[in-house]
Amino acid sequence: MKPIERPGRWLIILPPLLFLLIFFLIPFVFAFKISFADTAARVPPFTDILSTTPDHHLQFSLSLGNYQYLFTDEVYGVAYLYSLKTAFFSTLICLVLGYPMAYAIARASKSTQNILLLIIILPFWTSFLLRVYALEGIIRDNGILNTVLLHLGLIHEPLRIMRTTLAVYLGIIYSYLPFMVLPLFATLEKLDRSLLEAASDLGSPPWRVFLDVTLPLSIPGIIAGSLLVFIPAVGEFVIPSLLGGPDSLMIGRVLWDEFFGNHDWPVASAVAIAFLFLLAGPIAIYQYYNVKQLEA
Repeated sequence: MKPIERPGRWLIILPPLLFLLIFFLIPFVFAFKISFADTAARVPPFTDILSTTPDHHLQFSLSLGNYQYLFTDEVYGVAYLYSLKTAFFSTLICLVLGYPMAYAIARASKSTQNILLLIIILPFWTSFLLRVYALEGIIRDNGILNTVLLHLGLIHEPLRIMRTTLAVYLGIIYSYLPFMVLPLFATLEKLDRSLLEAASDLGSPPWRVFLDVTLPLSIPGIIAGSLLVFIPAVGEFVIPSLLGGPDSLMIGRVLWDEFFGNHDWPVASAVAIAFLFLLAGPIAIYQYYNVKQLEA
C-alpha cells in the first residue's frame, strides 16, 4: 500500500487545522491582546493597544497592570488554588472509583462488556446541564436522598449537602467519572492475559500479579483518564454555580464574573491567559501519553 502523498496529507490535516485556527488560535490572540489593554467606558470596554499618533506614527501602549493585579489581589490566588485542589481530589476519587469499574468491565465477557459500557456511556445521551439539575434534585434538602433517609429513620433532619463543597465534589465526580472509566477500560482490555498467567504460574498471588503486572501496564490509561478529568474539572463553571456555595470560588466563576458582571475584559482576559498557561503542562502530558497509547 502506497503512503499518502504530501498534498493528500495536507487535505486530511486541513479541516482540523482550520477548526483550531478559527475557534482557538484567533480567539486566543484576541484575548492575549486584550489582556495588555486598560478598561475603558466604551464598547468594547478596553483601550486600543495599537494606535496612530497625529503625525501618523504607530504607537504601542501595553499595560502589565492586569497581570500584576492577578498577583496582588488574593481573590485570584484563592480561586486558582481552590480550583486546583478541587480538580485534584475529584480526579483522585474518580480514579479510586473508576479503576475497579474499568477492571471489572475488562474482565467481563464480551456480551456483558457491551451492556456495562452502555450503562457508562448512557449519561452522555442527555444534556450536561440536565444531569447537574438531576443531581440537585437528589441532594437538595427535600430531595430524593433526604426523603428516603428520613423515611427509613436513619436521620432526623435533612442533610445539608446543597451549597457546600461536598456538593461540588459530588457534581464533578458524577459528571466526569465516565471520562476516567473509558480510557482505563481501553488500556486494561488490551492487556496480554498471558503475562498474568505467567506471573500466576511463577507463584505470585493475585494481589502481587496486580501490583507487578496489571498496574504498571495500565499507567497510560491512568494518566489519560486523570487528565481527561482534571483538565475540564479545574475550569468548571456550571457545577460550582448550581451546586456550590459562596466558598466554592473556582476560576471559571471568577472568569464569568469579570467578563459579564464587572465588564472588565482586560482583567478577564489576563485571568484566561494565565489559566491557559496553567493547563498547558497537563495538556502536553496528556497529548504525549495519548500518542504513546495510540502507537501501542
